[in-house]
Amino acid sequence: MDPQHTHQGATPGVRSREGVRIPIYSPEFAADPHWHYRRMRSEYGALVPVEMWPGVPATLVINYSTAVRILNDPYHFPADPRQWQKTVPSDIPIMPMVEYRPNAIRTSGHEHARYRQALSDALAGIDLHAVRAIVEQSVVPIINGFATEGRADILSQYALPMVFSVFCEILGCPAGIGQRVAAASAAMFDGVDTATVNLQMGEALLDLTALKRAYPGDDVTTRLVQHHAMLSDEEMVHQLVLLFAAGVEPPLNLIANTLLLMMTDGRFISAADAPPLSTSIAIDERLATDPPMANYCITYPPQPVLIDGEWLPTHEPVIISMAACNTDPALTGGAGIDNGWNLAFSSGDHACPAAARPYGRLLAQEVIDQLFDYLPEVTLAVPQQDLVWRPGPFHRALTELPVVFPAVRHPFPTP
Repeated sequence: MDPQHTHQGATPGVRSREGVRIPIYSPEFAADPHWHYRRMRSEYGALVPVEMWPGVPATLVINYSTAVRILNDPYHFPADPRQWQKTVPSDIPIMPMVEYRPNAIRTSGHEHARYRQALSDALAGIDLHAVRAIVEQSVVPIINGFATEGRADILSQYALPMVFSVFCEILGCPAGIGQRVAAASAAMFDGVDTATVNLQMGEALLDLTALKRAYPGDDVTTRLVQHHAMLSDEEMVHQLVLLFAAGVEPPLNLIANTLLLMMTDGRFISAADAPPLSTSIAIDERLATDPPMANYCITYPPQPVLIDGEWLPTHEPVIISMAACNTDPALTGGAGIDNGWNLAFSSGDHACPAAARPYGRLLAQEVIDQLFDYLPEVTLAVPQQDLVWRPGPFHRALTELPVVFPAVRHPFPTP
């Protein structure tokens, strides 16, 4: 059924949006989101009334086919949040993740097409062979930082510095600016002090823009600066905000969540009767069943929309649950969907750019494989049920991933 719209109220036989809303930002939700998705299916169907933050209502889409229709209907479901922003406090901690920015994720129409083309062209210049080389150059100094200890938080001590150092190299971002961006980026995902986050991020990325205008290089930032779209300094800052938001936190969580799967699932552990499944298969499984951005791809209907028998209110956020949609029993029996068509990278005009997808998968695979090459006996240091998942409406992220391994007697030599 195609979405319909009207300015009249609900009609007989059409379900309303009233009732208790499920908080998707809570620690309880983060601890076991798939239990909540199952409960949502039984109680609400495809469209679930949720709170994305206390007092901030939204609709969560948990049906695959409904999500695909919404993501491919920018007329009824545009991504521009400006009208919605007028209805909520400007200082809610999640605002940096959802507010309007003149970039490819928070605009629609011609404005979006201009930013999207610039971003896609800049990302298309990424050399995947260079990515492998950067990982190999970065790994030994980082692993040597904890290898002689026999234990580590592999999330903060290994995955984060690996992801960030590689991404800064691809962007052409020097270490000093990168450290400033890293602090602001982490605060953005954790919902810390909206004004401070935006100020810190903006100042660092304006410095990066100025640097690349003065000293261009073979990197993503230079290609954006020199693009025929003629992006202003302000527009450059907001494209870079998007790049850092998408290029650090999601790959970081994909790596950590995949490592957790490979250390705890017997299919990925060597055994006498069968070889272990590959890192690539583990990544595919995590992207399907627990993507690092679990609930996102937010749109804001400009007028009431009737879809799947329910009226969605004007301007109220519609959030796609990639995690729930990918495991929609109507399509998969709960087993997850092959990555040729799952929603880990979204769908439609605002989907992850084609050039970024192989980079993200390759980065995760190389970082994981390098860890197992240097520390093949690494195992989880605590029972899996004792791990803590970071609360928040959008990500699927651990607070830490403690591991143990036989301590290395001497640091590894630099290749």
